[in-house]
Amino acid sequence: MRPDPSEKPEPSAPSHTHNPLVRYFQTLGPGLVTGASDDDPSGIATYSVAGAAYGYGLLWTALFTFPLMAAIQLVCARIGLVTGRGLAGAVRQYYPRWLLLGACFVLLVANVFNIAADLGGMAEAAAMLTGLPAIPFVVLFGMGITLVTVYTSYATFARCLKWLTAVLFAYIAAAVLARPNWSAVLLATFVPSFRWNSASVATLVGILGTTISPYLFFWQASQEVEEEKSQGKRTLAARRGATAHDLADARLDVNTGMFFSNLVMFFIILATASTLYRFGHRDIQTARQAAEALRPLAGDAAYLLFGLGLIGTGLLAIPVLAGSASFAVAELFGWRAGLDLKPRSARRFYLVLSGAIVCGMVLGVLEKNPIHVLFLSAVLNGLLAPPLMVLVMMVGGNRKIMGEHVNGFWLKLLGWTATAVMTAAAIAFFATLGSGG
Repeated sequence: MRPDPSEKPEPSAPSHTHNPLVRYFQTLGPGLVTGASDDDPSGIATYSVAGAAYGYGLLWTALFTFPLMAAIQLVCARIGLVTGRGLAGAVRQYYPRWLLLGACFVLLVANVFNIAADLGGMAEAAAMLTGLPAIPFVVLFGMGITLVTVYTSYATFARCLKWLTAVLFAYIAAAVLARPNWSAVLLATFVPSFRWNSASVATLVGILGTTISPYLFFWQASQEVEEEKSQGKRTLAARRGATAHDLADARLDVNTGMFFSNLVMFFIILATASTLYRFGHRDIQTARQAAEALRPLAGDAAYLLFGLGLIGTGLLAIPVLAGSASFAVAELFGWRAGLDLKPRSARRFYLVLSGAIVCGMVLGVLEKNPIHVLFLSAVLNGLLAPPLMVLVMMVGGNRKIMGEHVNGFWLKLLGWTATAVMTAAAIAFFATLGSGG
């Protein structure tokens, strides 16, 4: 097959190997990128707020959410692999158009707000490191991400950025060096505790929303399709269907990505609990305050580590946020879509992607307290996720769409449990709103 001149150049696929360790790392793809982008600036801020405000009290959420988020993301991955379409494309073929219109609207609202929050957080981190005003950095980051995503390969971009996200592992060392009470840590990890008031419920919704995020559902399915396209499966007929081997690889990839995401989540909460909470700094308002959690490891360089981590994760996550919305809208209207395509071949796809980032830039410029807005974006994701999770589970369980690969017992149990938990948390949020505490 001749290469399509409308496509951006991609690196060649790795050669086959029988070495199990090498093969394991070759298997990692969309699931690992999804997991890395899940720890975006909104996630870092939300987990930091949780650790500073409640100490070890919410460590259990890292363990509790892992199987739930892994199940939902695996259902999305399977949808992409089996149907050869993204999530929106599968919904468009088999469900009423109004249902997909509603889903796309919810996704766009959540994603634009999340992009704005991430840009604001990155800008404050840059301002902290440079001493310059934050607002110009919102524009600089927004325009830079747009140009790089549209005119270069996101796959190459993501491979470079993953090294910046490695800064997040500093939280593991910082947490250990802060000498936490390990018996209390173990108890808090395996024995859930919770204070029933509006602030605690809002924090829980924020944790759930930034961990099980709506944009990741659409991104996961679309990236499985993009991965198959990169392997030469350019037509829907070539992509439709999946082997047991394909599904096993996807399960390994997704579980690895989600484990990485929740491992970082656990240690961000632990590091902030062992530093900020312990010394009475319970209310994080600025990036500089949040960075103090890394002081046991880095001393005065904590600000540099925190800033690089926040900026790196934002650079990785914002194209995912904008891209997931763009894929959904493109599939809704049947447009050509793909981050491997050149702008002239997918103008409308890239117009939506650029528009989402520009709208986020405008909102980002208006933000007054980036850390607070990062937390609010997580809460908004938590409130908007339940209907989209219902949609994911409906598609994954529809035999007309998935054939013999409909959700099995464990995917049904964990997926619907995740949906029920998110729904209950959203209801609790509105029930306790304004109750104080």
